[in-house]
Amino acid sequence: MSADERREGRTAWYALTVLTFVNLFNYLDRSVLGAILESLHIGLGLNDTQLGLATSAFMIVYMLTSPIFGSLGDRRSRPRLIAFGVAIWSVATAAGGFARGFISLLVARAFVGVGEAAYGSIAPPLLSDHFPLERRGRVFAFFFAAIPIGSAAGFILGGLVDKAFGWRAAFMIAGAPGLLLALLALTVFDPPRGQHDPPVAPKPAGEPWHVAYKHLFKNKPYLLTVLGYAAYTFGLGALVAWMPAFLIRVRHMSGEDATITFGEIAVATGFIGTFLGGRIGDYFLKFTPRAYLWISGITTILAVPATYIALTSPERRVFIPAMVVGELLLFASTGPVNSAISNAVSPTERATAFGLSVFIMHLLGDVPSAPLIGFVSDRSDLAHAVLMVPIAIAIGGIIWTFAAWHGGRGEPLATT
Repeated sequence: MSADERREGRTAWYALTVLTFVNLFNYLDRSVLGAILESLHIGLGLNDTQLGLATSAFMIVYMLTSPIFGSLGDRRSRPRLIAFGVAIWSVATAAGGFARGFISLLVARAFVGVGEAAYGSIAPPLLSDHFPLERRGRVFAFFFAAIPIGSAAGFILGGLVDKAFGWRAAFMIAGAPGLLLALLALTVFDPPRGQHDPPVAPKPAGEPWHVAYKHLFKNKPYLLTVLGYAAYTFGLGALVAWMPAFLIRVRHMSGEDATITFGEIAVATGFIGTFLGGRIGDYFLKFTPRAYLWISGITTILAVPATYIALTSPERRVFIPAMVVGELLLFASTGPVNSAISNAVSPTERATAFGLSVFIMHLLGDVPSAPLIGFVSDRSDLAHAVLMVPIAIAIGGIIWTFAAWHGGRGEPLATT
């Protein structure tokens, strides 16, 4: 290995380490709201519909601004855009601690979405340009392992701080590290786009956004992957938003026990499941170009019965193991499905593709799921409302499996 190759390898792993660390705080800031929903319910007098809308305010803005940042990410300095996003979302998270009612909470959470849109649509394409195609499954597994760890940290930190100091302090402490993380993001190298991709004729860089979207909407593997991701996100987003409240109200656990238990399960299953899914996807890529979709589809379908049992059994000795199995299988698709999106598009339109995928999967996924479950809960109860989750998960798994089967006769994944 030459000195240049060793230097390139160190630069790539440094980028992966920094961006994964930032991603951990990305999900910590997202999930802290779920840990304190019951305190907001009491402290601000919000009903479940309002709590669901507060959860979705972030997602709506995140969804709407992701295509904008995705388009910028194919043209501008990606580390600078990421740093801007990190700073915005951290300040907005802390601002949630000053909320005086529903509207002020809604505005604070909406601005969290602006910041995270810059990160979520740009960081994965940046990593794709640091690593070759055959290693992206494990690279994305490492990167997205921050989801369960950060989410669990948000639940645990939010629950503990809420109990000790109140929900306002939980928001402020969660947002505090953001400006330092923004400075750290500026130290990441921005590599040439497509440097590790096969020599094909890529779409021209800098083309108008509507032309890029036209290409993407004609890309069937990409669209099927994103639609499956939307159904998956509907279910997983609902679990993240409502599971602590479900454990408190329906399973009669204490607030501290509910948030810590759910957080511990999320971090353990997410870490193991995400890494296993990425490694398995990379291994089977040697045999089929649709390996990432096969892994995503099969593991997600297998998660359906476990998730249903976790939401319907009243016995702790049953619903806790079922939750562990269900989340382990759900997280196994995290690395593979993002690798599938990355590999389904041209290098010069990756950030645009990720931005559009964020828009679609949240528009059809966790933007409607949290308030819809809150709406149904207000009119019946939370135990019945959460049963939409396994249905959505099943739809996602079926779409991914269909997409994998559709390409099973050797059809190339896409332009790459």
